[in-house]
Amino acid sequence: MSTAYGNRFTHWRVVDIVVAAALGVAVGLIYFAWNLVYSPVTAPLEAALPGLQALLYGVWLIGGVLGGLVIRKVGAAVFVSIVAASVSALLGAQWALLTLESGLVQGLGAELAFAIFLYRNWRLPVAVLAGALSGLALAINDLILWYVGAAPTFAVVYSISAIISGAVIAGVGSWALTKGLARTGALSRFASGREAAKAA
Repeated sequence: MSTAYGNRFTHWRVVDIVVAAALGVAVGLIYFAWNLVYSPVTAPLEAALPGLQALLYGVWLIGGVLGGLVIRKVGAAVFVSIVAASVSALLGAQWALLTLESGLVQGLGAELAFAIFLYRNWRLPVAVLAGALSGLALAINDLILWYVGAAPTFAVVYSISAIISGAVIAGVGSWALTKGLARTGALSRFASGREAAKAA
């Protein structure tokens, strides 16, 4: 990797930090709202098959994928995910400080996908992979913290559901949201916004 290329994706501008923080706060508000309703919304899935409730947990994974797609810097997925988790925790998330730990783990899952492609590829398949890996991180973390000793069937169903949810809700959803934001001109100072302008 050349020095110029490395600087491009490792050097954070002030605008990168500001927009990443703003994204984190906005997603954190979404997380907090989801915290209030996720239990009754996912209850029918859990009743149908324990572990299936994770099919909707992708809402909690949007921060990392969206942050990576918009900012396109090393660490952006983790940064936005942690900021979003912090906002959720400060607003009273029932998992307290473990909310921050979850944000870190889930952000690392998304970050890994972008790192695999050396922060060069921001297409839909990579966004889906980022969401899926974030979902896998969520599942592993939850099985360790909240479902110790769970039956293998539950662990498999929960993990597959979280991966699918991450891929669809966080992956496809964040990719579509990034494109939508770019079309408004809000991302004109970012490569993600300039690409949309060229394609228009």
